[in-house]
Amino acid sequence: MVIDQGFHEVSASDITRILDEAARQGVPAFTLSTAGRTDQEAFFAAVRQTLPLDPPLGADRTVWDALADSLWGGLHALNSPRAVIVWPDAQPVAGAQGEYWIALDILRDMVTTLAEAPYTGGRPTQVSVYIAPAPRGGEEAPTKG
Repeated sequence: MVIDQGFHEVSASDITRILDEAARQGVPAFTLSTAGRTDQEAFFAAVRQTLPLDPPLGADRTVWDALADSLWGGLHALNSPRAVIVWPDAQPVAGAQGEYWIALDILRDMVTTLAEAPYTGGRPTQVSVYIAPAPRGGEEAPTKG
């Protein structure tokens, strides 16, 4: 299996293979789990528990821009040329669809900007984000981007 830089939608059955391949290649891998919730509170809690953050994001901080900056800084501070993030239980939930799309936008933007040398002081990080959405009745899964 090839781990490609970028943002990818995959089936839940692919997640284990992706994590195994990242381990085989020595690529830092992080599993983001929101226990099927994608509201702002669940996403922030999952990011705080799983992903490197720099500067640290206080427990009372739930500002999307602060999260984006902290996550970007944390992944850049890994000093690794590559990183993998999987989100195996990504799905919009009733009342939180807008927050879900914001979370996806943050992940997409991070993938793009961390890959660009001018933004990273000449030290880009190729980030691969894999989400495995579980569409629910009447809701559409996000498209690949």
